[in-house]
Amino acid sequence: MIAIVDYGVGNLFSLNCSFKAIGEEAVVTSDPETLKKADKIVLPGVGAFADAAAKLKASGLEEILKEEAANGKPLLGICLGMQLLLDSSEEYGNHKGLGLIRGTNRSIGEVIPEEYKIPHMGWNELLYRGKKHPLFRYLGEHEYVYFVHSFAGFDCGENTIAVTDYGADITAAIANKNVMGTQFHPEKSGETGLKILKAFCELKEEDLC
Repeated sequence: MIAIVDYGVGNLFSLNCSFKAIGEEAVVTSDPETLKKADKIVLPGVGAFADAAAKLKASGLEEILKEEAANGKPLLGICLGMQLLLDSSEEYGNHKGLGLIRGTNRSIGEVIPEEYKIPHMGWNELLYRGKKHPLFRYLGEHEYVYFVHSFAGFDCGENTIAVTDYGADITAAIANKNVMGTQFHPEKSGETGLKILKAFCELKEEDLC
């Protein structure tokens, strides 16, 4: 069973529908016991980093996510959910993240050309980094996914598993063993996104070493 974390800032309906489309059981929940019983966890998110981080902390879900990740349970962050996995964020101040993957959330305006629009919104190509991650096992080359964001992960180092070209290389996906994140929205990325969610559901311990 896949647990989709409900903490008041996620695109829960379309994500739940995507799991149903690939025949996977998913439940939207804020219940700690349900998260502990789940096989895998998805942390969605849209909006501001500070607000989302505060809601996670106030609900007690921050510690549950850290505990489950430490226990080796696969955890996938999506969009803002991915950013929350990082050490910190510089979005309108300095804020602490979950610290599950190395990196800092910063404005893409630091690196993209002035003529490029912010937010980055639309379809862009996934460019893999290093050996193709098991999350992308069903994807070929020249796959496109859907982005909506103004901030992204910087300084993620070897944890960067894919980037996209938006006038500069922008972090598109990150991973640290059983913890993964996508800056793009798989649930809005058509068949390509469904293939990514399918691969996530099928991940085994040996895939994440």
